Amino acid sequence: MARSSNNFAPISLAIILHVALLASMLVAFDWPRPQQITPMAIHATLVTETPEALKPLAKKESEPEPEIPIEEPKLEPEPDNTEELRRQAEEEKRIEDALIEKERLEKIRQQKEADRIKEKRKQAQRKKNEEERKERERKDAERKRLEDIQRQRDENERIRKELEAEERQMEIDAESNRLAAVNSGDLALYVTMIRQKIERNWNAPASAGTELECSVRVQQIPGGDVTGVTILSCNGDDAVKRSVEAAVRNSSPLPEPSDPSLFDRSILLNLSIRQ
Repeated sequence: MARSSNNFAPISLAIILHVALLASMLVAFDWPRPQQITPMAIHATLVTETPEALKPLAKKESEPEPEIPIEEPKLEPEPDNTEELRRQAEEEKRIEDALIEKERLEKIRQQKEADRIKEKRKQAQRKKNEEERKERERKDAERKRLEDIQRQRDENERIRKELEAEERQMEIDAESNRLAAVNSGDLALYVTMIRQKIERNWNAPASAGTELECSVRVQQIPGGDVTGVTILSCNGDDAVKRSVEAAVRNSSPLPEPSDPSLFDRSILLNLSIRQ
């Protein structure tokens, strides 16, 4: 665009010079001017001329007027614009180089931006993969934990069932032994030994009648130590009831059975005394 505008100036200058030359030629041309005609008194004698006499005149009238030479104006030489053209070329070259450099820098910027976006996507993908890996590990750990819990529950249930089975078997065996001891008279002997010891330690008060009968429940622990006494029924007054409770506690520890299966933490006893 700059080159086109620079070429237009010499063309315009040439047109102006041609127009000026044409104007100077028009001004310099000697146009014929009209002369004022003044009427004059003429005295003439008619003379008849022969055609031969007229010929020289006609010939004289027919001679063309000499042409006036037109001096053409000298054209001024066009100014030397080589330096201007060189500067224009250098300016155009500088602008072109600047555009090329701008395009190069823009390509570099676009490439960097593309690389940045690519790297950002890679980082996002790596982050996503890492999160997915952690989520898989978390799920695997949770699944393993639940499996371990379930295995432990199954094992505990198995052990519980085994223990319950063993306990039931022990209870069955103990009950069988106890029944065998009962049938053999050992239980009756054990209860009689406890009752006789308590009756020996029973000091009935003066208000008691000649015949006392009381039903009591005795709580004991292994070894025969008494932990509690409950009087269920008694035909004596409160003093008699207190004497029964004192007799039970003073008999601690109670006799132990010959067969451990006959031991009972709660024993029902029917005490009686005759005075």
